[in-house]
Amino acid sequence: MQFVHETLAQRVLLGSGQAATAVAAEVVRLERRRVMLIHGVAEAALAQRVAADLPVTLHWDEVRQHVPLELARRARIAARDAGVDVIVSVGGGSTTGLAKAVALEVDVPIVAVPTTYAGSEATPVWGLTDDGVKSTGVDPTVLPAAVIYDAALTTSLSIDLTVASGLNGLAHCVDSLWAPRADPINLAMALEGARALASGLPAVAAEPEDLEGREQCLYGAYLAALAFASAGSGMHHKICHVLGGGFDLPHAPTHAVVLPYVLAHNAPAVPDLAGRLALALGATQSGVVADPARAAVEALEALCTGLGAPDSLGGIGLAETDLPECAARCLPVIPDSTPVPVTEASLTALLRAAWAGDPPTAPAQSHPEPTKESS
Repeated sequence: MQFVHETLAQRVLLGSGQAATAVAAEVVRLERRRVMLIHGVAEAALAQRVAADLPVTLHWDEVRQHVPLELARRARIAARDAGVDVIVSVGGGSTTGLAKAVALEVDVPIVAVPTTYAGSEATPVWGLTDDGVKSTGVDPTVLPAAVIYDAALTTSLSIDLTVASGLNGLAHCVDSLWAPRADPINLAMALEGARALASGLPAVAAEPEDLEGREQCLYGAYLAALAFASAGSGMHHKICHVLGGGFDLPHAPTHAVVLPYVLAHNAPAVPDLAGRLALALGATQSGVVADPARAAVEALEALCTGLGAPDSLGGIGLAETDLPECAARCLPVIPDSTPVPVTEASLTALLRAAWAGDPPTAPAQSHPEPTKESS
């Protein structure tokens, strides 16, 4: 066994109902006095409660998905003009993403308070969209210095968004199994993250006020993000970045739709990984032994169906006429580490099935017919 694994330095606090106290303590610990508070309009009331004891110098409440470059530039200028020395972000992945975009240029620490299960708070990955193209990069400057997880802040999230956001976190787990820098350490985190999300999401869907289930989801989303930060971006995320940045599809629902199709594409080539994922998602041992790939896909499909997850790209806004361009944009960015090589034909078939909401199936080359010599 040989691998290189880099562990990120970050302080993480989890405690329901503790956000305001914990954030204030972190700002003091970092010896900062001029806070830029970033939140979306929908999170304004939450952010005000969280920031009640903070020395806020600048409020910023314009947040958009996929972080348009022009928005990032305006926020950076405002941060410099106000002389901020720390950013506190309260919200989902788009809010954290804008905080990262500012920190990338202004070089101030971030204290992130997530209200979804996006996981951006646990990675040094930034993303910006310009003229329909989403660019991403890795820079330690944008890794939040501290993350405050407070499950009570997630109760205002609708069940639909909770499900989509949680499946976005699960996508980090699945992609980490075969991303370019996959290793045994991030594999362990990915599988435990998948287990936590697969148990937490149904609990929250059944009882939205269940803080224990929400804490499981936050724990799982954090592990998922750690695995993703270490392993890198795989096939799933490359496709979703194209769909989001190029076609303005909603971030979390796009991940929820695409995930089963990417898993079905790759699972037959990695039966050991597929079997371990299937067990993490709740499959029975007998099913895994019989067919690990099928067990993994069926367990994921059962989870998605039980949660009422979005199930087609057409249903979340992708036009059928956009499929050829989407495939053309995706093909060159999918990494070579993908277990089943991607061709124009297989990628087009995958996207068309995801657009229509057809059952996810493996590409034909994953199940070759036995030859006379091998039969």
